[in-house]
Amino acid sequence: MKTNLGTIDRALRIIVGLLLLALTGNGTIGLWGWVGLVPLITGLAAVCPAYTIFGLSTCSSKTA
Repeated sequence: MKTNLGTIDRALRIIVGLLLLALTGNGTIGLWGWVGLVPLITGLAAVCPAYTIFGLSTCSSKTA
């Protein structure tokens, strides 16, 4: 799959994903915190399936 996440988008997804998983792990929030796996995985893979479906991309286009 083609990368469609820019650097800032990826970083924010990874941070939010890790934060949700950490809060779930220490019991601050309930089991719904496991949804943090979604932004974590998409951030690490640099591909968002929803962006692909809607034709979006936060990658900077390089024109030479």
